[in-house]
Amino acid sequence: MAKKLEDNKENAYLSYQLATIKLDCELPYKPEELVNRSADNEKLVELFTELNFKRWLAEAQSGSAGVDAVAERASSGASAPAAEKAEVTFEAASIDRSQYETILTEEAFRAWMDKLDKTDVVAFDTETDSLDYMEANLVGISFAVAEGEAAYLPLAHDYLDAPKQLDRDWVLAEMKPWLENAGALKVGQNLKYDASVLARYDIAMKGIAYDTMLESYVFNSVAGKHDMDSLAMRYLQHKCISFEEIAGKGKKQLTFNQIEMDQASPYAAEDADVTLRLHNVLMAHLKADEKLKVIFEQYEMPLVPVLSRMERHGVLISAEMLAQQSQEIAVRLDELEKEAFELAGEEFNLASPKQLQAILFEKMGLPVVKKTPSGTPSTNEEVLQELALDYPLPKRILEYRGLAKLKSTYTDKLPKMVKPATGRVHTSYHQAVTATGRLSSTDPNLQNIPIRNDEGRRIRQAFIAPADKTILAVDYSQIELRIMAHLSGDEALIDAFRHGKDIHSATAAEVMGIDISDVTSEMRRRAKAINFGLIYGMSAFGLAKQLGIPRGEAQQYMERYFERYPGVRQYMESTRLQASEQGYVETIFGRRLQLPEIKSSNAMRRKGAERAAINAPMQGTAADIIKRAMILVDAWIQTQPEGRVA
Repeated sequence: MAKKLEDNKENAYLSYQLATIKLDCELPYKPEELVNRSADNEKLVELFTELNFKRWLAEAQSGSAGVDAVAERASSGASAPAAEKAEVTFEAASIDRSQYETILTEEAFRAWMDKLDKTDVVAFDTETDSLDYMEANLVGISFAVAEGEAAYLPLAHDYLDAPKQLDRDWVLAEMKPWLENAGALKVGQNLKYDASVLARYDIAMKGIAYDTMLESYVFNSVAGKHDMDSLAMRYLQHKCISFEEIAGKGKKQLTFNQIEMDQASPYAAEDADVTLRLHNVLMAHLKADEKLKVIFEQYEMPLVPVLSRMERHGVLISAEMLAQQSQEIAVRLDELEKEAFELAGEEFNLASPKQLQAILFEKMGLPVVKKTPSGTPSTNEEVLQELALDYPLPKRILEYRGLAKLKSTYTDKLPKMVKPATGRVHTSYHQAVTATGRLSSTDPNLQNIPIRNDEGRRIRQAFIAPADKTILAVDYSQIELRIMAHLSGDEALIDAFRHGKDIHSATAAEVMGIDISDVTSEMRRRAKAINFGLIYGMSAFGLAKQLGIPRGEAQQYMERYFERYPGVRQYMESTRLQASEQGYVETIFGRRLQLPEIKSSNAMRRKGAERAAINAPMQGTAADIIKRAMILVDAWIQTQPEGRVA
């Protein structure tokens, strides 16, 4: 120890200095200046808008001119919210809710129908008693024909002493021609939901021309959430009435039919008004950029009715097959639990990270691979996968977790999600969630059913076709690698695809310097990891970890890969440079991914943005291609005789 101190004398004194609390700091303020004073609400509104602190923003706005102050600074050239600083600023909206109308008489309804007929683009919104499009009952409809000119048409408020409302069936019969008129252009916020609700009343909504959620998503997919309240804050600096403000929270939350008219009407009319204002702002920016306009008009909007039909049609499952699988998984889980207890030498809760930490790291003394933010040994999946290479207990835990998740998420849950009215499971497909344009699925997530293990494949077998029908599965072969070949222009990669070679075997042959006929399954596995790893910007360290080989060996693989495919290296380097210069990357068709972290001083964030820059054009282009294919296939389905495709 003495020798170490002598050799590190300077570091020791530095450590002492760093650990000593300094009591004689020169401060830029006098103590009396640090006393709490009344808040500068105008500055707080600007700051909270930039940071998207909604509740604090509302408090600040209630104590000052708020939005007007932001508008004044915006017009004087002051800084805009962070997400927009690079290119555009947005003026604050001045919204007077007292101008909205509530439609309770046939005369008022006729007057508004006349307005709808004479308006080029009408903002349209439905109010319902559920978020489930398969069960939601229509409670009311709101419209806006101009900014500030909006109305709410209540149809099914049934609380005690609710005012008399127009008959819902009569109103829908009167509105059906307008709703089904493709020439009557409509804008909404997530119109897919509204179309699905109206379909329950035998109305096939047409004229779905614009959607503010998708306008925001195409304009900047990573700016933040694309729900209406978030968009109103981001682009109008306006805080909408939240649903919780009028309905309450938790178990006592009211459904919309129970909300009193004096609260329901301004809330619903504001939705339509704000939607129209957002459309006017966002569409102006999309029209100013032809590429973004094309993505919106030819890829996103035509997909809305397609996804609505897909969701409502649903998927057929075999509850019997899933029940049988649940029983078999339960038996295997019991076996794994007993094996784990035997390996650990005691019983413990396999689902408890704390108990697992104690068993693995305290009792068994396994190496700590990674720690949690609180400093305790991590037991996440990545850690267990690494430990499972050398120790049997982590391997059992991983299998147990995987099977338990399959059971709870699919084999147990899916049969409970079958709708009695259709006998099918109905998921929700989302267009405005992933950064790159890919669709996502929730309630249930039908995109994440495993295919690499027997249990996952068996769950997929439980998705069945009706009698006299067949399920047709169609996929693009190695689409992202093909896009990489196109983007990079690499001759060797293009040649492999042109001649129908197995791309992973071809890569193995190129990297190993052998004939393709001599490639082993292990060589192909490693080449596949390289091919897909590079798409996601994987480093030599990441490749080494995935393949379980030394980092130096992984580095050699990658270097040989780039020697054989120099176009790929050139593409990656030029993409990083271009992304850094312009702050975004594009798909082949013009979809744009903004990269706000591409010039970050934080190396990890910057590297992450660089990986996204390389990957996004391929993943986004694949998303664009599949969306166009879905639109074209749906158009073909619509021309087929009834009953042929179902």
